[in-house]
Amino acid sequence: MRGLGEVAESDVAGFLAALRQGDDGHPPLSATSAARAVVAVRGLHRFALLDGLVPDDVAAEVRPPAPARRLPKAIPVESVVALIEAAGTLEGPRGLRDRALLEVLYGTGARISEAVGLAVDDLDRGQSVVRLAGKGGKQRIVPVGSFALRAVEDYLVRARPALAAAGRTGVRGGALFLNARGGTLSRQSAWSILRAAAARAGGVDGDLARTVSPHTLRHSFATHLLDGGADVRVVQELLGHASVTTTQVYTLVTVDRLREVYASSHPRALT
Repeated sequence: MRGLGEVAESDVAGFLAALRQGDDGHPPLSATSAARAVVAVRGLHRFALLDGLVPDDVAAEVRPPAPARRLPKAIPVESVVALIEAAGTLEGPRGLRDRALLEVLYGTGARISEAVGLAVDDLDRGQSVVRLAGKGGKQRIVPVGSFALRAVEDYLVRARPALAAAGRTGVRGGALFLNARGGTLSRQSAWSILRAAAARAGGVDGDLARTVSPHTLRHSFATHLLDGGADVRVVQELLGHASVTTTQVYTLVTVDRLREVYASSHPRALT
């Protein structure tokens, strides 16, 4: 049995490699699981150094494996249209509200929390822009397309007054999107609206209900802009990302799409 002071950096690196490769008795670990184990080992050696049990921290330079980057899941434009159309099929004020909400989510790339946090005055219909409050309270101005503007106009004229009247004190503040009791629509309710619309639109895209997530329309907004030729730094500003590196993950999706088109269209793409 070797003591802690006899462990070398190569031993720790070899331990990580063994975790990732597995053997006859142990399946290989994912990057995330292996990283947890390596972090524990690094913590042990760091403690031993601080406590004077070893002269060097041999695990300090062994980096945990980075987990595989999860690509954002966008849906095709026709599925977005089906989703929005399905949201508007409900009778009465709720259908107009739900359609307007989804149009705003897709038309601006807003997070659900940003959309439900909108006040009526945050939307400048004359300039066709909206003011969104992102993470850390950082605000940004984002253009709003004609489809979203029309949907919001219909909602403000034909639906919001009825929803506001359901509240005991009328309009509670200036929230744009209201619930059936006249209060501000919650993030959870907005997510339920999106999920219900996906279920109703399932006939157009069979797995849409399983694909949709709170960020589906935001991911689709970014991917469709890049597919259309938008500059990644413009998309970064629209999404409110602090770093362009965060936005560049969408370019990986676009490259995959380019490969698909190339493979299916070029006469000498496939052997």
